[in-house]
Amino acid sequence: MTTPRLAHEDLDVYQVSIEFLATAMKIRAALPRGYADMGSQLDRAALSVVLNIAEGYGKRGAKDRMRFYDISRGSAHECGAVLDAGKTLGIIPDSLYDPGKVSLHRIVSMLVKLCRSA
Repeated sequence: MTTPRLAHEDLDVYQVSIEFLATAMKIRAALPRGYADMGSQLDRAALSVVLNIAEGYGKRGAKDRMRFYDISRGSAHECGAVLDAGKTLGIIPDSLYDPGKVSLHRIVSMLVKLCRSA
């Protein structure tokens, strides 16, 4: 039996966001002791990206969809700031930083397009 899927799961931006969420969890696990707050903030922001895409897709009106996609975009920028801070502090390795930033750039680009078309 095939597991049913919700329509938002077919969005490329949703798929990339789920992949980034997994990267964010790896980054959190790699953070040294004393940086739990930074890891927690990254977790919340990465999850917010995913959740707001899903919720926005489920809205009927274009204005509502755009609002949720815009919130998601803001959360993606927040994730980027956490990654930048971690890199500057030397606590996020390039092996996690680089793919994370590439994913976030893709996510933001796709969300901007979704906001324009909503």
